[in-house]
Amino acid sequence: MPRRLADPPPGAVTSTIDVRVPFYDTDAMGVVHHARYVNYLELARVRLLEEHHRPYTDYVERGLHFAVTRLELDYHRGVGFDARLTVTAWLTWVRGASLGVGYVIAAAGAPVVTAMTEHAMVENDGRPRRIPPEDRRGLQALVAEG
Repeated sequence: MPRRLADPPPGAVTSTIDVRVPFYDTDAMGVVHHARYVNYLELARVRLLEEHHRPYTDYVERGLHFAVTRLELDYHRGVGFDARLTVTAWLTWVRGASLGVGYVIAAAGAPVVTAMTEHAMVENDGRPRRIPPEDRRGLQALVAEG
């Protein structure tokens, strides 16, 4: 499996959020617990959809969800309480019923975590379904060419 890049590809449509690490996100060693980064990814992914496509709540109102089917994180260095993080997200690909998202979480301009998630569109009952054509076209327009 290739390592995640520290930056989105040229031409990628991105969204970035700022996170100030709360004390409760740290572990006994005083660093952000590895599982907490998944929450930061979700916040950035939801912002990406909201800023460049449509609010995730629009999908929920239609009984649709993007279920996580794969998660990969590469940890580059630890950070602790009160660290100022930037979390950047971008779409890496969109297919008929699924999509991929890339991320970089950085502190002071240096990568802390690089990550990717894959998602399948499902209905409220968990059954897979294709992404509606108008949504798929809109999402595909956000993916960097090449």
